[in-house]
Amino acid sequence: MPLLPFSSQQVDISQAKLAVLIDADNTQPAIIEGLLDEVAKYGIASVKRIYGDWTNTNLRSWKDRLLEYAIQPIQQFSYTTGKNATDSAMIIDAMDLLYSQKLDGFCIVSSDSDFTRLAARLRESGLMVYGFGEKKTPRAFVAVCDKFIYTEILRDDVPEDADEDDAKPVSRVRKDYKNDRRLLKLLRDTVEDLADESGWAYLGGVGQKITNRSSEFDPRNYGFKKLGDLFRAMSQFETEERPQENGTGRLVYIRWKKWKGVSPQ
Repeated sequence: MPLLPFSSQQVDISQAKLAVLIDADNTQPAIIEGLLDEVAKYGIASVKRIYGDWTNTNLRSWKDRLLEYAIQPIQQFSYTTGKNATDSAMIIDAMDLLYSQKLDGFCIVSSDSDFTRLAARLRESGLMVYGFGEKKTPRAFVAVCDKFIYTEILRDDVPEDADEDDAKPVSRVRKDYKNDRRLLKLLRDTVEDLADESGWAYLGGVGQKITNRSSEFDPRNYGFKKLGDLFRAMSQFETEERPQENGTGRLVYIRWKKWKGVSPQ
């Protein structure tokens, strides 16, 4: 049974209360604006905290950003060489917030695998967990999150003359979508799972299903701002726009071209 679009019964996540916990030792200041813009897609950042040893000169570049974005710095001295006290402070604070605040989810910003068990524990309590980290983030941490966003696509240090056309690849292309077999299989399997008798699947349902299957999937990882743009660029799929019932908008549907024996272009 294909997943159909709906509106009146759709859950409004715009008011979800989120705690944003940032590991300053493993995060670059250049992502902060993009990070908070991304968090705003999933809810309201009710708590914004960043952890590190602020006596360390390595964190100097963060200090100018904290006041601008109303992020509360949490001081954690490095008492022992080779031990990451920042991770421990974040984990303790997260558990305190879990039991003392009425939150709907957590945004854990780090590329450190030490937060894998924390993310699992928060999900076990019924909260959404959004992970943010660099491509080097261990797979275990990526997989345990409900959604994982690679921070390379959030950096604000891109050229000012970068192409802003939604239908074209953005300047920060990270993967070659044309030769990515895992990507093609993921997209094809999802479309076919949700397809109707004619092979068409609603794009909104496809996007949600893909996220459920692959927490780190994001069209921006392949240089596209929107999922529909990625599908349009792939010769193995065809797209179709249909008028929305009782509305003025248009809905996008996707089909695998070989559904009826039609060979890809």
